[in-house]
Amino acid sequence: FEGGIVNSCYNALDYHVGNGLKDSIALIYDSPVTKTVKRYTYGELRDLVARCAGGLRQHGVGKGDRVVIYMPMIPEAVIAMLACARIGAIHSVVFGGFAARELAARIEDARPCVVVSASCGIEVNRIIPYQPLLDAAIDMCTFKPATCVIVQRPESSSLLREGRDISWDNLIDADPVDCVPVLATEPLYLLY
Repeated sequence: FEGGIVNSCYNALDYHVGNGLKDSIALIYDSPVTKTVKRYTYGELRDLVARCAGGLRQHGVGKGDRVVIYMPMIPEAVIAMLACARIGAIHSVVFGGFAARELAARIEDARPCVVVSASCGIEVNRIIPYQPLLDAAIDMCTFKPATCVIVQRPESSSLLREGRDISWDNLIDADPVDCVPVLATEPLYLLY
């Protein structure tokens, strides 16, 4: 579709909100490990994504920039992916809990403006703190992302590094932004 203009976030959310599905369920988060079930309507999800995109933009992320998403399978990971698409940024999902060296290799290659992460991942019988892995990865890199966004989970919180880290709540406390049109041939994500 050379010459075509698209926005994947628009196709996933805004299109459906505009066609009467604002109050229909778009995402169900069901975690047997934390015994949590959350439902998001298209309208709720679109609003969260638009605010997340606004927060990313406030931290210098724009069209063509990269964002590494180093997170467990939580709703904020989906919100971050869609927020990147909304502003034309390219996201790269790195499996939460990857060792520091593997995360460092992906940060070094992608050269992200922002890394979005969580304080921890939760497996059936253990909690994996992500902050030590993220810090070690960034210490290994010659390229240093300007900002790291941390979703603080109640099971294990992180100490944020002053001048680099911000909380998820701080990020999404932003004005919502509209979708940015991108060429159909532009990349949406990097997959290693």
